[in-house]
Amino acid sequence: QVQLVESGGGLVQAGGSLRPSCAASGRTFSSYGMGWFRQAPGKERQFVAAISWNGGGSDYADSVKGRFAISGDSAKNTVYLQMNSLKPEDTAVYYCAGQVVAGLPLRFQGEYDYWGQGTQVTVAS
Repeated sequence: QVQLVESGGGLVQAGGSLRPSCAASGRTFSSYGMGWFRQAPGKERQFVAAISWNGGGSDYADSVKGRFAISGDSAKNTVYLQMNSLKPEDTAVYYCAGQVVAGLPLRFQGEYDYWGQGTQVTVAS
């Protein structure tokens, strides 16, 4: 059983920073990409950022471009999300996810095979 475990969420003032992380445990697997999605209360889960270990680079939602940065270690199936200049509208549960097939689009939830349980990020105004 593969598990993705997020940590590093929390409460921060607007303009502050957080750096949640996600690590895989359990059965080893080879991922070709990992991503972050978020779900705010009453809204659907949406794409935030993703990184391809297969030379596909990284991708960001327009709402976080220039403020968030995704990085990680493919050998350890670990991914980080550096979040700067946080806004109250960034408040959500943040989920990480992993793809085990190469070459799939990074933005679509259906293309991910493994999901974490989520970590809460709250940005106070």
